[in-house]
Amino acid sequence: GTIAKLVRQGYNVAMADLTQGELGTRGTKEIRLKEAEAAARILGAVARRNLRIPDGDVQVNSSNKRKLISLIREFRPRTLFIPHSVDRHPDHTHTHILCKEAWFYAGLTKISTKLNGKAQVAYRPDNYFEFMQWHQFRPSFIVDISDTFDLKIKAAKAHASQFYNPRSTEPETKLSDPAFFDLLKAEAEFYGHRIGVKYGEAFFTHNLVGVGDPMQVLTRRK
Repeated sequence: GTIAKLVRQGYNVAMADLTQGELGTRGTKEIRLKEAEAAARILGAVARRNLRIPDGDVQVNSSNKRKLISLIREFRPRTLFIPHSVDRHPDHTHTHILCKEAWFYAGLTKISTKLNGKAQVAYRPDNYFEFMQWHQFRPSFIVDISDTFDLKIKAAKAHASQFYNPRSTEPETKLSDPAFFDLLKAEAEFYGHRIGVKYGEAFFTHNLVGVGDPMQVLTRRK
């Protein structure tokens, strides 16, 4: 929802996957790569990269950090959206640490990276925000996604191999439960209700967020 909203507001959004999901219970890495590309097109992202770190082995090491540092320096985003620090999947919690460390180290001039044989310039985004996955947290802020919730669901459903299919013979998972999208909608309704709108998406940050015009950050409660 937030990605599509930012795109509609004229921002360029690039997406990154750390693994190909080859250990996933359903689908194959080839299918999942195609699904990821389709979802990115639906959301309007300018790019979606895959760093091909082994699934189930997302380690916080120098090699993986450099991959992320190089990506940050290539796209030079103002803000990163990264997984929350607490999640049921170990890869996700390791991804949080990798992203947080890469965010910082990307700004150090003495850490060198190259792109197509050329040295990259050090760059650190202004901030990073953590998005919600399996575990809930008290949000630092909630984005009104009422006008882009349908796109959020359409993009999620592009990952069709992961969700309910009555003809599938693959094992069932939490995501393939027929009620999964009802739960996703209920979560968006809950956080939307907290700020007086139809659908909301929750984010967390350890850092204080500066506001130039307080009136610009207020949503109109119904």
